Amino acid sequence: MPLFSEMMADLMWTGFLETLQMTVVSTVIAIIVGVPLGVVLVVTSKNQILENYSVNHILGVIVNILRSIPFIILMVAIIPFTRLVVGTSIGTTAACVPLTIAAIPFLARLVETSIREVDSGVVEAARAMGASPYQIICKVLLPESMPTIIDNITVLIINLIGYSAMAGAVGGGGLGDIAIRYGYQRFDGTIMLITIVILVVMVQIAQVGGDMWSRKLNKK
Repeated sequence: MPLFSEMMADLMWTGFLETLQMTVVSTVIAIIVGVPLGVVLVVTSKNQILENYSVNHILGVIVNILRSIPFIILMVAIIPFTRLVVGTSIGTTAACVPLTIAAIPFLARLVETSIREVDSGVVEAARAMGASPYQIICKVLLPESMPTIIDNITVLIINLIGYSAMAGAVGGGGLGDIAIRYGYQRFDGTIMLITIVILVVMVQIAQVGGDMWSRKLNKK
């Protein structure tokens, strides 16, 4: 029994690290790509500082298409692309590819919504003072919307934790894989319960950390 417990502990620790890897990698790349994409969706829209209908329309269509595909279908649909990028379609590293592709448009729309909530009067004041579009983006739009953006990144992280568990069901590794292989398929309720508890704790830590960061940045 002690040996079994030690093996399960090691297995859970490995699953936790794999889930953490999938979540962190996908979140970081989504922030690097998704935040600028959200900014572009705002500033290229009608009556904005860099209005460009063609760019805005094309990006909007791409984002909407990617957001409309259920994650489990997306994972299967882009298997050839995943193999091209990481050399395999199975495992934690491979799961990062569809997770990232799902995360980017999701975050981009959230960021777009956050920036649109910025008081237009502040933007107009900056334009009246001769600020360039780049200065307006970096010194007005992003700082003013940053607390909400942090809240949205928190939402993204929580969604990615759930998606990573789903990825485990199709060979992505992590806690989801453990729950399916050792919990569901072997009818072991204890394993299922432990994986659920770990996932809940991860979500709670992400939520509390995100809330604290957002409140710290909120000047209102």
